[in-house]
Amino acid sequence: MENLKATVGTNELTDTKAGLYRALLAEFLGTMLLNFFGCGSVITANVVAISLAFGLTVAAAIQGVGHISGGHVNPAVTFGLMIVGKVPIIRGLLYVLAQCVGAIAGSGALRALSPERMEAALGVVQLSEGVTAVQGFGIEFFLAFILVLVVCGACDAAKPHSRGMAPLIIGLAVTVGHLVGVPRTGAGMNPARSLGSAAVMGAFDNHWLYWVGPILGGMAGGLVYEHAVGPAKEQEEQYTTVARGPLESLTSKKDVNPA
Repeated sequence: MENLKATVGTNELTDTKAGLYRALLAEFLGTMLLNFFGCGSVITANVVAISLAFGLTVAAAIQGVGHISGGHVNPAVTFGLMIVGKVPIIRGLLYVLAQCVGAIAGSGALRALSPERMEAALGVVQLSEGVTAVQGFGIEFFLAFILVLVVCGACDAAKPHSRGMAPLIIGLAVTVGHLVGVPRTGAGMNPARSLGSAAVMGAFDNHWLYWVGPILGGMAGGLVYEHAVGPAKEQEEQYTTVARGPLESLTSKKDVNPA
């Protein structure tokens, strides 16, 4: 029964030490900033600039709120971690709600602070000409897949050397995803971010694929890392040694001649 409660997360609703409500505020703020600054860059119409804006904003948001909530800032990440048991179900669902509200608030603030001539460039995601819904779904799936795979690898407790760089590493994964996705689907990569722009502008064409694709991709990324390529284990230390250099990998203590 206790394991079930921990999995569902019902105890966190009343446990003040769990920090759930501070975490919800953190997710709200992180996603609000993502939609404000990321979507605000779309006016440049430059794929590289847009990709960097989203990636760097995600890195900044994780750096700012990651110590409170984990810095998911994306329902695909939350579902990816939920499916492997890293996040209790209730906390995860509340994260998604906070992310969606934050994204709508960020896009709403961006629209309120932009002149009418810029309203066509507030980050509404849509399929490019010739891209089918199935193709768009596949793109969104893989964008979230690589993101969650990187999140799991960068934040793996068994690899403490990478945790300090995690915000930047994750931000770069977002950047790479946008470089590929912007010309095809607009690079939703984040259901909450897509919802924020769609809700403010009233544009919901093919909106389902910007939810189903990333969430399934995120869940697949979490499962692949957890059960196929990770987490890091002690027996993999040999690989780490080999990576240090050829002399270190080929020489062991018993081979050393003290003479």
